[in-house]
Amino acid sequence: MKRFCLFLLAFYAGPVFAWEAGLAKVDITPVESVPLAGYGGKTRMSERVDHPLWIKALALQDESGAVSVIVTADLVGLSDKMIARIAGSAAEKHQLPRERLILNTSHNHSCPVTEDVLWLYYEFTAEEAAAKDRYTEKVYRDYETVIAAAIADLAPVELAFEQGLAGVAVNRRRSRGPESRALPGPVDPDVPVITVRSGDKLRGIVFGYSCHTTALGGLSLNGDYAGFAQLDLERSFPGAVAMFVQNCGGDANPLPRIRGKDNEAVALAERYGLILAEAVRQVVAGTMVPLSGPLRVAMEETILNLEPGIPLAELKERVPVLNGMHRREFEHFIKQYETSGGPPGSLTYPVHVWRFGNELTFVALTGETVVDYSLKFKEAHGWNSTWVSGYNNDLLCYVPSRRVLKEGGYEGTLGMWEYGHRAPFTESVEEKIATLVTKLIHEASSR
Repeated sequence: MKRFCLFLLAFYAGPVFAWEAGLAKVDITPVESVPLAGYGGKTRMSERVDHPLWIKALALQDESGAVSVIVTADLVGLSDKMIARIAGSAAEKHQLPRERLILNTSHNHSCPVTEDVLWLYYEFTAEEAAAKDRYTEKVYRDYETVIAAAIADLAPVELAFEQGLAGVAVNRRRSRGPESRALPGPVDPDVPVITVRSGDKLRGIVFGYSCHTTALGGLSLNGDYAGFAQLDLERSFPGAVAMFVQNCGGDANPLPRIRGKDNEAVALAERYGLILAEAVRQVVAGTMVPLSGPLRVAMEETILNLEPGIPLAELKERVPVLNGMHRREFEHFIKQYETSGGPPGSLTYPVHVWRFGNELTFVALTGETVVDYSLKFKEAHGWNSTWVSGYNNDLLCYVPSRRVLKEGGYEGTLGMWEYGHRAPFTESVEEKIATLVTKLIHEASSR
């Protein structure tokens, strides 16, 4: 009779899905002065360290035995070359399929330059380039280390999800100076949070926000507001690993900002981090939704088309009067004409979707996605059960919505050259991404 009652209890309660998770972090703070990333113009060399920089990883294993890993980093971004090497190593050493590896960066503008990320921004001396290359090799090793350590740390846990709110982000398109005609734009105030618990012990916190990490622009190494938020959370929850996921902050800045007064700017960035950390703490202290399994994943690419570029003759005519980054951009396009017949007319755009049971859909978009994508997909697929992140895979370029594209300006049009792309996207950009996201959500939901 007792066995029969237990059977009935299990039948009506439904299936119980067990998670295992592993967490790890590696200090990636350089040990020498290095070129700083994120801003074009004269190369900035680091002069001090405000706090350490990190790569962090969460490995998940559901009852099927499949392992998935999300890695976050206090870096401005990764390139195609870096993604290929990191993902290739994970596949070789851990048999980790590409669709089960998400690589997110905070888009930190107070970190070292790595490899060929934003390569048109910089003009290095031989010594500066050597420092960059030494640091890049360290980062490659540290990605291998953190992924391996997270997988080795797998142990039974419970996962839960909920969202808070923070008001740090301001849509920046109106803030770009008196010439800007853009009206005040939207922001996404949501702070999505996943907790990783083992009994009463909080082992990990994964949280996100949609805002550029550009509170700072001096000569110090730090993680900007996102780095300060992670530090504060790890002080609040000793032993836990706090991981920041950059969401769709392509057209949002932390405002106001202070320029030219480093100590005051750092203090303000820290206050922004404390605000974000408090939003996370309030979520952790409240009621959260338990996440069941399995973790169903899907990944696919779409092709995004570009408008025609500047003709070769015009490029050659304009180059002599240019200098700095603009000259490098045009010389890059001329070289593409001479070696390949012209700059490419399209870009490959990958998207990940991870479904945690029926409780959470995690959408991982590529590049500097504007906030419209987060709001669009949450409205379509569930405001309270959808997490939309940007800045995954390679730092491809700004990814405007149709609205931003039609408005023009930096995120819609002018920012494409600095990424080495000939022209803005065509107006099909938002529709193509939305179609792929919807397809992948349906695929992941039906597996």
